Amino acid sequence: MSENQSLTQKVEYKLINDTNKKRRQSSIGILFDWRGWFTSRECDEKYEKLHDDNDKTKAESAVGYLQLARYCLLLHVSNIDNLSKGIGFESSMLIMTVFATIFSAIYALIVNWQLSLVILATVPFTMVGAYGFSKLTAIETKKQLDVYAQAGAVVQEVFSSLRTVLSLNGEKFEEKRYVSKLRATRWNSIRKGAAFGLLAGWVYLIGYVIYSIGFAFGSYLMNRGEYDSIPFHDIIVIIVVLVRPITNVAFVSPFFQLLEEARGAVAPVFQLIDEDENMDLNEIQTFQDSTTSEVALNIEGDIQFDNINFAYPARPNVPVLNNLTLTARVGETTALVGSNGSGKSTVVSLLLRFYEPTSGSIKIRDQSIADCNLKQLRKKIGVVSQEPILFATTIYENIRFGRENATRVEIVDAAQQANAHDFIMQLPNKYETIVGERGVQLSGGEKQRVALARALVKQPVIVVLDEATSALDNKNEKIVQEALDRTCKGRTTIVIAHRLAAVKNAHRIYVLDKGSVIEQGTHETLMAQEGSHYRELMRVQHTEDDIDETSDPTHMDEDAKQPLERSRYYSYYEIDDKDQMTTSRRPVFIRLLSMNRPEWVIILIGCLACLFGGLCQLVQVFLLTDSLNAFGECTYQKRTHTINKYSLLLILTGIFNLIFRFIQYTALATSGSKLTERICAKAFTHFLSQEMAFFDRPENSSGAICNRLSSDALAVQHMAGTRLGIICESLATFGIGIFVGYFYSWELTTVLLLFVLIFFGLALFQINWQSRLNQRSDQILGLASSLAVEIIHNMRIVKQLANEKEFLHRFSDFITKEFKARRNDIIISSFIYSVYWGTAPLILMFAYSIFGLESLRCIMTLTRQMSESLTAARSFFNLLDRIPTIDNRSTDCKQLADLQGEISFEQVKFAYVSRPKKCVLNKFQLTIKPGQRVALIGSSGSGKSTVIQLLERFYEPIKGHVSLDGVDIRQLNIQWLRSRLGLVSQEPVLFNLTVAENIAYGLENILIEDIIDAATKANIHHFIEQLPQGYDTKVGMKGSHLSGGEKQRIAIARVLLRRPKILLLDEATSAMDAHNEQIVQDALEKAQTDDPTRTSLIIAHRLSTIRSCDVICVLDHGIVVESGNHTDLMERRGFYYNMLVHNST
Repeated sequence: MSENQSLTQKVEYKLINDTNKKRRQSSIGILFDWRGWFTSRECDEKYEKLHDDNDKTKAESAVGYLQLARYCLLLHVSNIDNLSKGIGFESSMLIMTVFATIFSAIYALIVNWQLSLVILATVPFTMVGAYGFSKLTAIETKKQLDVYAQAGAVVQEVFSSLRTVLSLNGEKFEEKRYVSKLRATRWNSIRKGAAFGLLAGWVYLIGYVIYSIGFAFGSYLMNRGEYDSIPFHDIIVIIVVLVRPITNVAFVSPFFQLLEEARGAVAPVFQLIDEDENMDLNEIQTFQDSTTSEVALNIEGDIQFDNINFAYPARPNVPVLNNLTLTARVGETTALVGSNGSGKSTVVSLLLRFYEPTSGSIKIRDQSIADCNLKQLRKKIGVVSQEPILFATTIYENIRFGRENATRVEIVDAAQQANAHDFIMQLPNKYETIVGERGVQLSGGEKQRVALARALVKQPVIVVLDEATSALDNKNEKIVQEALDRTCKGRTTIVIAHRLAAVKNAHRIYVLDKGSVIEQGTHETLMAQEGSHYRELMRVQHTEDDIDETSDPTHMDEDAKQPLERSRYYSYYEIDDKDQMTTSRRPVFIRLLSMNRPEWVIILIGCLACLFGGLCQLVQVFLLTDSLNAFGECTYQKRTHTINKYSLLLILTGIFNLIFRFIQYTALATSGSKLTERICAKAFTHFLSQEMAFFDRPENSSGAICNRLSSDALAVQHMAGTRLGIICESLATFGIGIFVGYFYSWELTTVLLLFVLIFFGLALFQINWQSRLNQRSDQILGLASSLAVEIIHNMRIVKQLANEKEFLHRFSDFITKEFKARRNDIIISSFIYSVYWGTAPLILMFAYSIFGLESLRCIMTLTRQMSESLTAARSFFNLLDRIPTIDNRSTDCKQLADLQGEISFEQVKFAYVSRPKKCVLNKFQLTIKPGQRVALIGSSGSGKSTVIQLLERFYEPIKGHVSLDGVDIRQLNIQWLRSRLGLVSQEPVLFNLTVAENIAYGLENILIEDIIDAATKANIHHFIEQLPQGYDTKVGMKGSHLSGGEKQRIAIARVLLRRPKILLLDEATSAMDAHNEQIVQDALEKAQTDDPTRTSLIIAHRLSTIRSCDVICVLDHGIVVESGNHTDLMERRGFYYNMLVHNST
């Protein structure tokens, strides 16, 4: 028997033994590849716990800290989703690779330590490449998520204030602001893709080097006469055993990237969790139940503020309180009055311990509140703020937040005291009606009454009323005020009000100015002081009594029969959008590629690199085959020469492979990042295009939109970038392998293709299964994200109610529900993976030498990412295919060349979709001539605000039409229309921009002189100049750094700068004190006289605001029941007259 024949028999014997091993592995694999179940389950448990800890930490954080902290980074559930991807099934792949490498090294050393040590010398080079990749990926991921968080903050801010954005035509500005944030992440993605390509190419190069070293050194050992000590088949075993786990680093490199991305994503989450150690420890008490100490805490005593000095953390150089000293006597009512910014509301914030004073002390019964249990202290203080904040749940739950253990009888009783019970009972679901995000489904007065009920059910020891009745009409204000008087009787009460009539009966009145008490006494004593500040405020307000809007004896209770003005009972899940959708038969993947068309050259380069990378794999197979055949050469010199030649060619192939992989992943990462940027921008634009009713649904809340834009975009990017490169490379290798396989043995190749079809079937089943589960999971996580955003942005109310634990449980319920929904997914996915990994070794044993079937393993392991990407892409294209009933971004229709400003409502009938039989406006008829000032008055729910919303085209009338200068506004360019309207709402909305940017919002090329002029007219210029950076001072989220009156004056300046042809004022000065209101009112009247053709539509309760109007319209049941000027209406002695007479008595 020749040496060559003997060698061949030994190789065949070795292959048969290896085949038997593979059979055993296939059965073991099915049993033990359930590691995916354990790691995935552990992943979801950590995911759930991390969400809870993260939300708990945010709830524990102090309000002052939240103003400074970059908590926007944590607005996306997708950040923690990256942890799920990094420690789930993918982590088991990494662990398997590590242990495979260790055991392979041990086995190889046992076979032959000399050859094994030489080959293992390449391991440090692999580790250096992996370490460099991990560091770069973690750094770039952190930078990328920082920017995504900023972009998410823009999304949340825009869609939670959408009416303001649309009314100011701020869509283009917000699109640019959002896209500018996204564009900053492009290079992060490209650098990560390039690093990934270098790692994959480097690891494969190391694998080729191992083959070369193994063959060359093995040949050397054989030719030293030590053939018996290291036979040929042992050389093959050592090389295969060591090269497989080392090159598997490239195979699992997608999971390695996921792990590093998880580290980068979760680092700031852990940082925030850890930072609670530096927080006030009393904040943690809000999560602890300590009923024994609650009984011991007694705050029924005088409240003393002793020499308090304070400045907000965001503006430490601007003092708010200066040596403030005052006392609120037990059982008495203490009133705080003063101009905007004088420090009144700050006193309440310090009492609730939202902040700590810079110096001085606050005591109750001579005990410092710093020594009191924080949760118990806040539970004994009932606060009703100027801007009522409700949560996106039912009315019942919103009231119950005041006291968790309140009974239904107590909740109904509190609603009756707040005069809210009647209108609640008119709702289709009564107390179970969902109020929407920030209570958007209720009017301002209705929200305030629910907030009052929430405070009343608390049964507080101390009552704080911060402009508690400012949003109510006269009738409801009197009823609620009587309820408050009953509630406050015998309780320590602190009242903050601009309308001094509300504080006349206070036992003691403190007048504040620039953070200090300048006057104090009773109403009578202060009025008796000549030249007193209080007396001057009363003089200004002398004529500002409110109109009693329901004083007519024949006027029935509005709440009993008037259709409500909001789509508060919108049946979110019964609306069929099929008639608003365009359909496309093109597959999702094809549509994604078409969106990537501008980068077709880059994609082509990436695909060619994939093809050449696949050819490198084929060349490797041929070179390995020739190297093996070289061992059959008869002479030592010829064998050595042949092996060295092929070893050198293997290394050169590895170098080319590295270059191709670098080009491939860099190109595809570039195209993927641009696709993601384009998808996010388009989605953002299409969201802005939808009608207002679209955003009334809970699945389209600002938090849910924020989550969709972040998680969906990242999911698409994962498959459009490096993962797409892996798939293309695998398919290219597979395709080339099939060609070669058919060339050498079409019979065997055909048989093996049957198994390939089984693998493809498993992959498709996995993708479709997980895609369905992802849709359900995304809905749950969207609601969780909305709740998290709501908690963060309303943290002051959450802490004020001392209800952190309740909100934490609600958030945890969402995460637990999502975790339970994924259990079946985990089991089925693990079974599919186990079947694949258990049977693949047997098939690959025969197939690998014929074609690159193993490349399909990459595709199989990426099925979860593929399903997530397809789900995200479908969601995105569903949005693109939806046709809004009112397109806010439309540039079609005409513009009027010479707008006169005549407004006409012709037989307008309007009802919200949810209650088509209940008309808010019923044959509403109103004509406003150019230059007229028209006021609308009527009780809450009479349709006043609906008139403005129809004019702004937030909604469309059912019948009739609204026209401008005789042209139906539906025929006008919607953006042009809104640019001619200037709306100032009751609740001012500012953005996290500078003061100057807020005033110039929605406008381009505005001079600072014009901004200053508008601010001066709105009586805010002097205040702005006192800020640290003047007009360049940021106002914070929702204008959190400013008081209510300051925000309102900036909002008025914003409208005055636009010089609108039609001015819409919806309680525009309700948040101001008397002095500033008079000045701003004069400014508004001056704006009217400066342009005599300017038309004004005013909604107000105060007589001083409307008595000078040309026409006053009284609305009742959605129609105009009386109209005329003040003198005419008084002479008629009708509705208007009865209102004033009843009010004066």
